[in-house]
Amino acid sequence: MKKLIVVTSSLVFVFGLIVFASAAHDMPGADAKALWNYITKVSPYTSWGFWPNYKGMLKGRAPHGPWHKVYVNKKALNSTAALVQYGAIEVKENYNKSKELKVITVMYKIKGYNPSAGDWFWVKYRLNGKADKFGKPKGCIRCHGVRANNDYITVHEFK
Repeated sequence: MKKLIVVTSSLVFVFGLIVFASAAHDMPGADAKALWNYITKVSPYTSWGFWPNYKGMLKGRAPHGPWHKVYVNKKALNSTAALVQYGAIEVKENYNKSKELKVITVMYKIKGYNPSAGDWFWVKYRLNGKADKFGKPKGCIRCHGVRANNDYITVHEFK
């Protein structure tokens, strides 16, 4: 009987650790501060990949600046067609003419967040992580909306 209690207690403990560990890596909600923490500490975006047809420092355009890099997480990279998977994140580093990083902009796909605009949560961050604009900025939705058939993604073409 004591062995059964010890084994059962051990299994409960291990299960608890697994649940705790998976909860620690849950995706954030529509919260700019939590998203910044996620993309800089929990899953640093600079370790992510690039769209296969859009790699490294490339020429950009307004409002994102003349140069940029676009990083995407595995949920985005594993999406083979528009609509991308929920939890997909695209992080764009926006550079000036001298190729100095100035702003970081993010698109994050959250189920049920904003169905009329592809369920995307947008954020414009200063380099210190302070969010200047976030949520459903009309400018982001208007510009990316011309690519609604490509799930609002402007720098990668799904086939």
